[in-house]
Amino acid sequence: MTLLSLIAVGGAGFLGAIIRYYTSEKLNKHTKIPLGTLFVNIIGSFMLGLLCGLHAEGIYYLMIGIGLLGALTTFSTLNVELIKLQKYRRLYYFYFTATYVGGLLVAFIGYMLGKVF
Repeated sequence: MTLLSLIAVGGAGFLGAIIRYYTSEKLNKHTKIPLGTLFVNIIGSFMLGLLCGLHAEGIYYLMIGIGLLGALTTFSTLNVELIKLQKYRRLYYFYFTATYVGGLLVAFIGYMLGKVF
């Protein structure tokens, strides 16, 4: 791993984490469903699928795929939010399905779009 790779991943990761935090702060305020986390995970899944479909590699994959999208999306926060939603059965199942099924679906769509280009 080169110094440039570390800087690319770290810098893009910093930006992705800030975007995730800001989005969650804005969208999670007045709802029981954590829309901010759902939004960043769905967008991140689509973008990573697109990136893979485009066969991105090297510094671009490190910077965007690992740094930016790795910090933007969050598996740990998702699971903490799912635990908190267990007392609201319908919201729990909606959030679970929207995140997991939706994430896989948009990743596949992004991948297929990437292959076209």
